Amino acid sequence: MQENLIIPTPSAYAYPLLIKQLLVNALSLYGDQEITYRGDLRYSFREFRQRIGRLASALSALGARHGTTVAVLDWDSHRYLESYFGIPMMGATLFTVNVRLSPQQILYTLNDAEAEIVLVHADFVPVLEQIKDGLKGVRQIVVMADGQAMPQTELPVAGEYEALLGQASPEFTFPDFDEHTKAATFYTTGTTGDPKGVSYSHRDIVLHTLVTATSLCAQKDGQRLHREDVYMPITPMFHVLAWGMPYVAVMLGLKTVLPGRYVPDLLLKLRQSEQVTFSHCVPTILQMLLQASQDGTHDLSGWKLIIGGSALSPALCEAALARGIDVFAGYGMSETGPVVSLAQLPPGFTAADPRDEVRMRCSPGRPVPLVDFRVVDDGMNDLPRDGKSQGEIVLRAPFLTQGYFNKPEASEELWSGGHLHTQDIAVMTPDGFVQIVDRIKDVIKTGGEWVSSIEVEGLIADVPGVQECAVIGVPDAKWGERPMAFIVRKPGIRLEPGAICERLLEHVESKRISKYAVPELGRIVFVSEIPRTSVGKINKKALRECSA
Repeated sequence: MQENLIIPTPSAYAYPLLIKQLLVNALSLYGDQEITYRGDLRYSFREFRQRIGRLASALSALGARHGTTVAVLDWDSHRYLESYFGIPMMGATLFTVNVRLSPQQILYTLNDAEAEIVLVHADFVPVLEQIKDGLKGVRQIVVMADGQAMPQTELPVAGEYEALLGQASPEFTFPDFDEHTKAATFYTTGTTGDPKGVSYSHRDIVLHTLVTATSLCAQKDGQRLHREDVYMPITPMFHVLAWGMPYVAVMLGLKTVLPGRYVPDLLLKLRQSEQVTFSHCVPTILQMLLQASQDGTHDLSGWKLIIGGSALSPALCEAALARGIDVFAGYGMSETGPVVSLAQLPPGFTAADPRDEVRMRCSPGRPVPLVDFRVVDDGMNDLPRDGKSQGEIVLRAPFLTQGYFNKPEASEELWSGGHLHTQDIAVMTPDGFVQIVDRIKDVIKTGGEWVSSIEVEGLIADVPGVQECAVIGVPDAKWGERPMAFIVRKPGIRLEPGAICERLLEHVESKRISKYAVPELGRIVFVSEIPRTSVGKINKKALRECSA
């Protein structure tokens, strides 16, 4: 039987989904739009295209070819944005190195990714010097001096970034190739074992960009993105490609502000001077911004902010809303592109109770287009959308990673049964909103009941005087496990364990939580800070180790 296929005429252009296609409309219509680095350096989209041509020419002169892995260690700069485009557009692979990993982990990832050329900010040259004897494939180093003197080093330095670009031609011709070509790779930062390499093809990135933009731009009012927005990432550009948002911003022709290293005062200054209206970050950064602007000199109203990486607590959400920030959560993983859902309020939504709106904004929201988002039981059966039935989130979408680099067993586990397994336990409400209950490994089983550490964290964070908290399960001879809370007080606030217990017991009385969810007084610990992973997530493995 003959297949019902469209046979193109020989002269038809197939238009592969390549990253370079994201620039076509942006350059045609928004060539004069501005990109700025910390408000100090400025150039247009048209000049941006010339610079990525120069970058590709310079890398080609250093021996980069189709399939070469080029690693980048930098703060969030214009150079990083140039690398997002120039490196994959020439057919090479962009490797965004997590600069917050230990030197030995950075060494592992550079060797595992088979990096040959490294673009490194002067601040991180000492890290490479520590591990230079263990580097297997790196043959060329390009230093990004950023106005500093070139460091003295025995590394194989080919030159300084700006000097090399200044000598290179902007007329590099970016070829067509298979859209399934690997465009970018980075490494997950799990709390156990070696980091795992996650890769995305050109097709993956383009589809994720289109889907994310569609969802963000579809909203009529609030929690939306439009062409008059000014974009500034506050999620490290090494982490899941800054959630894919720089590609969205460039595709739509938005003014883009790159802040460099994250310093709260500088971020607030840039927000004001550059009139930034759209950003994204983890809860810790939002908390820092709110604290740094307490003196009232910074107007935060009208700032649209996506929160991800960790749960957005109701207390933090309310604090941001009170300052006029249009804050809402997003959900995804390193393995999912990452955006698979957004907490945008549904059309015509009016809250009878303000807490309903806060709950929605703090939830992972509803799936974005093209995402088959399911909550299933152990038999992969869909659970009712009743807001009560708990199961694992499993996914299918055209931009999810297809596996881990050089880890076939872990890849098969990730994709068991043909769905990507998130290991997040959730419920789904009738309107399609998802609520994360917990990670599979973080659910606390105590007194014969399952207790959500995330829910208890949210209730504790709502206690006046609490800045942030983390809840884990610890072994207990009688109950199997019991919850243990680690709490950071707000500056200058006196707060005792009894006040925490008293508030939680009120929620027991109202039947919101079980009595087993309330930690004993001896298991409520006040700390100066909560340990976090290199991308700002609460490190519960470290908490379990210190409580053992």
